Amino acid sequence: MPGLLRGVARTAAIAGTATAVSNRVSRRQAGRWAQQDAQRAYEQPAPPAQPAPAAAPAASDMDVKIEQIKELAALKEQGVLSDAEFEAQKARILA
Repeated sequence: MPGLLRGVARTAAIAGTATAVSNRVSRRQAGRWAQQDAQRAYEQPAPPAQPAPAAAPAASDMDVKIEQIKELAALKEQGVLSDAEFEAQKARILA
């Protein structure tokens, strides 16, 4: 029985250490990504101001929505989106 407890304690210590290291690596990587995003935003010049486009007919607006939903469906079929993600994005487009 003492050997079993020692093994359980060793496994718990190793798992705790692995979790701590993994969390620290994740935080460090997220910080680096945030820093890179901030640097990219700073380096990119602001896009030139463009006049607002004229209001398009409602039919073309619906065509755009249909095209976006078709693209989402293709991503879902490829396995990029889950069913829940697909439904959430579809609801956002149709809202």
